[in-house]
Amino acid sequence: MSEKSRIRWLCRRGMKELDVLLERFIAGEYDDLDERERAGLLELVEMEDPDLYMLVMGRAEPSHALQADLLSRIRQFQRPQGVSR
Repeated sequence: MSEKSRIRWLCRRGMKELDVLLERFIAGEYDDLDERERAGLLELVEMEDPDLYMLVMGRAEPSHALQADLLSRIRQFQRPQGVSR
């Protein structure tokens, strides 16, 4: 199984909201991530759903700058295409 396939599999969550958001992010951004960012993403998707959801929604603080950057990029996939903040 390739690394991308493994990450995609780990993005299948118990929460539909996370499923959709993470799958969109993987489809649109994964290939552009460097090795450090991919490791950070793996760290995020290995979290429990409630913890990851709190981070994605901005209700909890990420533990380091890389997580903050990835979460910011992931949040962009919450909005429909063409809508900016």
